[in-house]
Amino acid sequence: MPKKKIVVLTGAGISAESGLKTFRDADGLWEGHRVQDVATPEAYHRNPSLVNEFYNQRRNQLLEAKPNSAHQELAKLEKKYHVVIITQNVDNLHERGGSQTVLHLHGELFKVRSTGDSKLVYDWQKDIRETDRCEKGYPLRPHIVWFGEEVPMLEKAIQEMLDADICLIIGTSMQVYPAAGLVSYLKRGSELYYIDPNPHINQELKNNPRLRIIAQKATEGVKRMVEILMEND
Repeated sequence: MPKKKIVVLTGAGISAESGLKTFRDADGLWEGHRVQDVATPEAYHRNPSLVNEFYNQRRNQLLEAKPNSAHQELAKLEKKYHVVIITQNVDNLHERGGSQTVLHLHGELFKVRSTGDSKLVYDWQKDIRETDRCEKGYPLRPHIVWFGEEVPMLEKAIQEMLDADICLIIGTSMQVYPAAGLVSYLKRGSELYYIDPNPHINQELKNNPRLRIIAQKATEGVKRMVEILMEND
């Protein structure tokens, strides 16, 4: 009998407990910067050194961070289920926590890509300098999906959602689209759980009669959820 499929949609809340800050502070700033100044194509064209330095700092923070128990607990599910993680986070804490199949909607901090050929993507853990070039001679940029850019992995994420038996939403505000709309692709009868201390019920969640909420932070709620799922037949 094939394993049931669990799709896990994660956001900044699961990484916050590893010491990584959530996307924006209450004042709308991201690490003291306006999002328009560090996370748009226009910002990069206007001031590439500022944008590169911003992501250099994020990358260095990530080098110090470690996966927390929520990341590790999710990996345990693979003993019994087919598990796909769809994350809005640009860190690699799911992979380091043991998860085998992780789809990054918004890119990855430990990768860079060519500004002239988006297919040229490289693993990268050091600082990006303006003098760094791809093999075709174009400058390298963070491998991040900025505001105003298409989400290349969106179609793949939709396909994963379509045949999920169980969906877990963890640590995300469910207010950033298109990621927040993915639950609308769940098949009829799929189980749906939302783990977050301050869950935001968007239109897609309101329309799902199988939604169950666990109003806890990620480390607590995921532990409880994994215990339930591992006990189920």
